[in-house]
Amino acid sequence: MPPEQKKICGLLLAGGQSRRMGGGDKCLMTLGGKTLLQRIVETAAPQVGPLMLNTNSDPALFAAHDLPVVPDVIDGFAGPLAGVLTGLEWAAVNAPECDWVASFACDAPFAPADLVARLVAAVGEDGADMACATSGGREHPVFALWSVRLAGELRTAVVDEGLRKVDIWTARYKLARAEFDTENGDPFFNINRPEDFDAATALMGAALLGNA
Repeated sequence: MPPEQKKICGLLLAGGQSRRMGGGDKCLMTLGGKTLLQRIVETAAPQVGPLMLNTNSDPALFAAHDLPVVPDVIDGFAGPLAGVLTGLEWAAVNAPECDWVASFACDAPFAPADLVARLVAAVGEDGADMACATSGGREHPVFALWSVRLAGELRTAVVDEGLRKVDIWTARYKLARAEFDTENGDPFFNINRPEDFDAATALMGAALLGNA
C-alpha cells in the first residue's frame, strides 16, 4: 500500500561541499529575498511529516529553521547516498511511524509542491521499492521516495562495497518514476555554479513578472 504523506519523513540534502560554488553552505545563499534552504523547507514541509536537514556544517548555522540537523552517518563526504542512508537511519530511530523517507535537494529552488504525492502514486501503481522524479528525459535521484526497510542494505552497499553512485544502487530494486513536464521550465533546475545562480535569479524575476 502506498504510504500516507504525513507518515513520510522529509530529508533535506545539503551535505555536499559546494566546490563548484567556491565552497561554503550553498543552501544559505539568498535568492529572491529567501535562502535556498527557506525555499525548500516551504516546499517540503507541507508534503511530509517529520522533516530533517542533512548537512556536515555547524548546526548553529541553521538554528533559525528549528530543524533536526544531522551529519552524514559515515565520514568522508561520500555523496548523496550517504545522505539518504543518514535519513533512513535517522527516521528508523526518531520517526518510527515513518516507513518511507522523501528526499529533496536544497539547491533546487523551483521543486514542485506535489512531488511527494506523485512519488507515492508512482510507488503504489508499480508496486515499487522506491521512486524518483524525472523531467526532460533525465532522472533526479535526489528527489525520491525511499523505503526505511532498505537502510541495512544501503549501509552494506555504501560502507562495505564503497558504492557511491545512486543509479547503481537503485538498479538493484524496482524503481518507479514520476514524470514532471518542463513546459514552464524544469522544476528540478538546480544551482551548482555561479552562472546557475544567475539563471535562477532571472527565472524568478520572470515568474514574478508573469504573476504581476
